[in-house]
Amino acid sequence: MDNEGRQFDVVVWGASGFTGRLVVEYLLERYPQGERLRWAIAGRDQGKLERLLVSVPGDRPRPSIILADSRDRESLDMLTGSTRVLLTTVGPYAKYGSELVESCVKNGTHYCDLCGEVQWMRQMIDRHQDAAVRSGAKIVMSCGFDSIPSDMGVWYLQQLAWEKHGAACVEVTLLVRAIKGGASGGTYASMLNAIKQARNDKNVARILVDPYALNPDGQRTGPDRKDQRGSGYNADMDVWTAPFVMAGVNTRVVRRSHALSNFQYGKNFRYHEATIAGPGLGGRLKSMLMSFGLTVFMIASAIPFTRTMLLQKMLPKPGDGPSRHERENGYFNLLLIGKLPNGELMRVRAKGDRDPGYGSTSKMLAESAACLALDDLEVSGGLWTPSTALGAALMRRLTQNAGLTFDLE
Repeated sequence: MDNEGRQFDVVVWGASGFTGRLVVEYLLERYPQGERLRWAIAGRDQGKLERLLVSVPGDRPRPSIILADSRDRESLDMLTGSTRVLLTTVGPYAKYGSELVESCVKNGTHYCDLCGEVQWMRQMIDRHQDAAVRSGAKIVMSCGFDSIPSDMGVWYLQQLAWEKHGAACVEVTLLVRAIKGGASGGTYASMLNAIKQARNDKNVARILVDPYALNPDGQRTGPDRKDQRGSGYNADMDVWTAPFVMAGVNTRVVRRSHALSNFQYGKNFRYHEATIAGPGLGGRLKSMLMSFGLTVFMIASAIPFTRTMLLQKMLPKPGDGPSRHERENGYFNLLLIGKLPNGELMRVRAKGDRDPGYGSTSKMLAESAACLALDDLEVSGGLWTPSTALGAALMRRLTQNAGLTFDLE
């Protein structure tokens, strides 16, 4: 289905939310109206959208407003039929995203989101892969901190491995060196919703613990096992590690990318993520404490009463977020270690210049949408990952526009 002649290149769904507003601010700065990108904002509340446009600083021309209701399929079809790409920040996606994806697939509209909900992503793949191939809709999920740094970082590392050594790394480990800013309220809400679903549905629970949950049918086996749950030791860096809370999403996305690229790193490719706690005895003690804290959080999340308390009292709420100063002073610093077939190591540093949950995420999502709308991509319709759908084109946008760097150490 050809979507070239539509009124807009990109429509931002959920523009009046906290992350949606950041996407709008970024697009106004990077892609002013009337220049490279024709874009609009959408939601169901005209007043909120108008107030958003009034409150955003600057004197750039403002985008058009489209009204639609996620509970009204006809209005969703009108929305998705008006644009080449639909960018959505409205989660948890398991609650609010299914009808939107279905509408995009039906209308041949490309789509990108911030989803970190493995159980829902699996459901969307099963429901819509064949129809998306037929309609030409490129559906690209996880276009924020989960999971672009991981997915694009592995892609970049492997490109360098082929270029410099003529072979792919057979194993890659991502270690979190430092993060300032943390996850968003929407991320926590999605995580807690997934835990709730898993308690009520054994099939969801099986999906969440399956390391190959997002791989295509018949390709859900490999050497990787469950994500790290306790204290660990990385001999290559001589440091102790603790679990990384986003590993349950990122590792599945990277493995799906590998499967969609015809296992170009080899059927025995392994991928792992963890957080650096430090060297020596101090590092070991810190890793144990970090692991214990995450375990307590997961147990509390699984119990209805304490889960409600977490949502109401302790965690940021969807729609809330840090100040501009906090966002601009946030960052992330990740290390990807690749092991070549001969045992030699390669190291790539991936960094972002804003807090991961909001500042960097909003830029990554916006550039993913621009990439889908403006760049000549090699893939056709289907449910893709960032690296398999967008690849080199997105890497250029991330490093030139979005404050991300990927450097060989």
